[in-house]
Amino acid sequence: MKLLEVYKNQVLGTIKGLDRIRFRGTLRWLSSPRGINTFVSRSGILLKEFRRWAEEKTDQLRSSCEQQAQALGIPMRYLNSSGVNKEKLARQIEEEQGVAKDGSICMLSVVEPCVAPTVSGNKQTKHLELTYRRRQCIHFYHYFDHPQVGFGHVRLQSWLPFSVTLCLNGRHWLEKQLGSEGIGYVKDHNCFVWMEDLERAQKLMDEQLKTNWPVMLDRLLLNTCTQLPNVLSPLEFDYYWSADETEWATDIMFSSASSLRAFYPRLLRHAMLVSDSPSVMRYLGRGKPQVSEKIRGRMPENIVTDCRRRHEGTRVKHWINNNSIKVYNKTDTLLRIETTINSTREFKVYRSPKDDPRQEPSWQYCRKGVSDLHRRCQISNQANERYALALGMTLVEDRLKDVLGPACRRVKKKGRCYRALNPWSPQDFQLLTFFGKGELAINGFRNKDLRRFLYGEAGGDADPLDRSSPENPTAKWD
Repeated sequence: MKLLEVYKNQVLGTIKGLDRIRFRGTLRWLSSPRGINTFVSRSGILLKEFRRWAEEKTDQLRSSCEQQAQALGIPMRYLNSSGVNKEKLARQIEEEQGVAKDGSICMLSVVEPCVAPTVSGNKQTKHLELTYRRRQCIHFYHYFDHPQVGFGHVRLQSWLPFSVTLCLNGRHWLEKQLGSEGIGYVKDHNCFVWMEDLERAQKLMDEQLKTNWPVMLDRLLLNTCTQLPNVLSPLEFDYYWSADETEWATDIMFSSASSLRAFYPRLLRHAMLVSDSPSVMRYLGRGKPQVSEKIRGRMPENIVTDCRRRHEGTRVKHWINNNSIKVYNKTDTLLRIETTINSTREFKVYRSPKDDPRQEPSWQYCRKGVSDLHRRCQISNQANERYALALGMTLVEDRLKDVLGPACRRVKKKGRCYRALNPWSPQDFQLLTFFGKGELAINGFRNKDLRRFLYGEAGGDADPLDRSSPENPTAKWD
């Protein structure tokens, strides 16, 4: 990383891994009108009795959550407004009353918007129909400071289809890991500004990705509502877990605030100047080798770059649709680069179609399910590295002669001579432009991609041997 090379004497180290993660738990049978209609039909529940049956399930769930709060010895509070900062309130309760043995802090309930099934009459067919509509109901928030994963919360909808949102933070999780191994650290909110053993800390962060996510998330949910399997009967307790939003952060820890302040304004200006739309697409792996600067293929609906000053520091953020990458000085001594992914279908993962081992693996759309979370983290880490490299270019202090010298000398390897590169030659400059494209670091390239870049759209489909004639001045590069 260029930033570390330039400021190696002023950097304590770097650590990368998951920051905030928002999981969603869904009961597939109840998540769509077709599914819930099938379930109701097979269970023998008449539509005219559906409302009473659903209200009974809600009463059971609410009673179970209240009993669980009493059993854990934590406060149960009803909030009059959904606008209350629940995390701040939970932290306040934790400071005043401490936590339970299992790490539970409090249980909050509040009325918030939801999507829930309802039975209504169809004037055209003269029949009752079960459909999903936007409604409002009570949601339960169970805040905890878990001995293993740290601070987080479970949000459980009290009406069908009993959807779940579960939020964790990889930095809070790492804090528990460091504490269990006796490794010293200094933490500011969700940032580490110093660690006693950075190498071991990075290994602990990497171990988080080996978690059996469905098992762990099911346990955290059941600790909120122990009777949930009975509430769901005759439906099985089988939540499908997906990651609605993930944040992957690369933190560079400086030894002093003056070291970071010395170059950060220049870095922000560089980030705003060089981050045009094609560049932002390359950071997130969306660019393709092209002959011109025009963006071909499916154009994103929205590409935005924004610079704002916040209480934490000044940050530059780039969006492509629902995904983003940003850089900011999180604390006085920490520089953070962070990639946030909400829309996974912008990326691909190498796996068997429909997870069928009988089919040959191929590049498929990346899913939100936790089974593709490892690929999602890999993409985020590569995006951070590409962005850090682009930012590091503003800090280059080497002379052009020193940088290009090795590439401009002829090389002899295994008895064969290879000519030197000439960056000022139109032919060599075109090749260097191709190999310097950031998206190649994540998507790779094939021979036909190079041919398409050199010869245009038709060149990608042409036979490579057709490009090897003496009349073709760039044939030797095929």
